[in-house]
Amino acid sequence: MPLVNAKKMVNNAYQNKYAIAHINTNTFEWTKVILETAQKLNAPIIIGTSYGVVKYFGGFNIIYALVSSLIKDLNITIDVALHMDHGNFSQCVEALKAGYTSVMYDGSHDGFKENLENTKNLVEIAKEYNASVEAEVGSIGGEEDGVIAMGEIANPIEAKKLAQLGIDFLAAGIGNIHGQYPQNWKGLDFKSLEILNKEVKIPFVLHGGSGIPKDQIQKAISNGVAKINVNTEVKLANAKALIDYVESGEIKKGKNWEPRKLYKPCYDAMAKVIEEKIKEFHSENKN
Repeated sequence: MPLVNAKKMVNNAYQNKYAIAHINTNTFEWTKVILETAQKLNAPIIIGTSYGVVKYFGGFNIIYALVSSLIKDLNITIDVALHMDHGNFSQCVEALKAGYTSVMYDGSHDGFKENLENTKNLVEIAKEYNASVEAEVGSIGGEEDGVIAMGEIANPIEAKKLAQLGIDFLAAGIGNIHGQYPQNWKGLDFKSLEILNKEVKIPFVLHGGSGIPKDQIQKAISNGVAKINVNTEVKLANAKALIDYVESGEIKKGKNWEPRKLYKPCYDAMAKVIEEKIKEFHSENKN
């Protein structure tokens, strides 16, 4: 099954009050476990790549070829979108040319005028590739590929102007951050989300979906969030499984140092987190 534009799956989620899991990939194993877990749960899925990961893999074309080949060889029948996460304008265009079916232009670090102009141009370019477009208003807190932001509450007027350009979904800062949440985190700002909803009638994207309490996730979904990005929790599960495997001495038994054996507990740990997230977002059996 070919990769799909993410618009339809996210709109369905928006209309029916659930959310699509956007899971960032980091290696081949990550890509495989995302696809197989989503297929097991019959859940549409978005595979995201940061530009740092694109460079790590060797380029957009390699990632597109890998995801497309795995879909074919693993007989994946669910809807899968390949998404450029937090790209600048040129990175988004490059991703589209390579076959990505969804892109996020992150103009939140630029002036709003530049953000608006670049988003407008990207929407037109994406139409040529039948790809969905995500924009961002109000920087998301935390660290993403070396870019550190304290986080902002999105301006509803700016959000409305971006939405009117024809984007498919909008990432808006509502107190969420990338990475691990500190103990003094105040939680999501639902009053701001309510105000945004009055101005913008398209699906919202919740970045920094790792570590947000389930009750806040559910409330966010009921208030227009239809795509939730998860990365850190999967990374932490992978790291813990690898550390436990080495420190327990399992790696020294027989040929357990073989890469496929070494990575089996990591795969299982990542699959568990991804399955939990899909079920938490209520996108199981929504394909």
